[in-house]
Amino acid sequence: MASESSSRSDRRREELREFLRTRRARLTPADVGMPDVGRRRTPGLRREEVAVLAGVGVSWYTWLEQGRDIKVSGDVLDAISRALRLGETERAHLYLLAGLNPPVAEAAPAIPVTPELQRILDAWSPRPGYVRDRYWNFLAINDAAREVFGYGDTDHNCLVSFFTNVRYRALHAEWAAAAPGVVGRFRADAARYPDDPGFDRLIEDLLAASPEFAELWARHEVGGESQVRKAIRHPEAGDLVFESTLLPLADRPGHNLILHNPLPGTLERLERHMARISLSRAS
Repeated sequence: MASESSSRSDRRREELREFLRTRRARLTPADVGMPDVGRRRTPGLRREEVAVLAGVGVSWYTWLEQGRDIKVSGDVLDAISRALRLGETERAHLYLLAGLNPPVAEAAPAIPVTPELQRILDAWSPRPGYVRDRYWNFLAINDAAREVFGYGDTDHNCLVSFFTNVRYRALHAEWAAAAPGVVGRFRADAARYPDDPGFDRLIEDLLAASPEFAELWARHEVGGESQVRKAIRHPEAGDLVFESTLLPLADRPGHNLILHNPLPGTLERLERHMARISLSRAS
């Protein structure tokens, strides 16, 4: 067991060594506003130049790049990330290679979805799908989700609609069984942003509006499955069962694409129903 742990540590240090070396090699002095002095045996910045830019000792940085067993801090890794012009994904990777947990990514502000993402939602139809931000606000939603789940023009937040939209609740065949998991998943999401007052306002409003939410919130249960089963009893389409999958949007921290995939038998009923809706609107 000890040998396995030592082997993993050795591999991590080797990865750290190569990662730092290649990040350094892709930069020139001009990229970082430094003069290019003397011939360079290898491309990129010298170790001492990175150390100066990061404000750390040359020997210490050399030991880090050599993968030696030295103590590092988040502040120093952030300084090295800035010196090497690392992106957020690269910065998180550096933390992991150095044996630290990456800092929580700052949530991106809610902005309109890109045309490419909207085309994905449209192409997913007649299957329901939507995009939501860190507060579970809807940023985009396709027609199938509105029709099948009962979302109307006044529905702007997934969690609020779950507890306050009467039509949604009537359609949801397993609402009571699903409610604890919904609250647990939202609590886990909110915990990632402890200093964000937007969550406090949303929670306070729901505590006042929904006794069921208040009771479940008081349990302090956290987490839940990322793949969720959703059963709908639709008055026109009949019984519909979906598996929903949450897909984080890497370029937008806190934003997720939620896709609902119909189980066998559901797709045919769903397609017939959405076809009737389209014909009705066209006539």
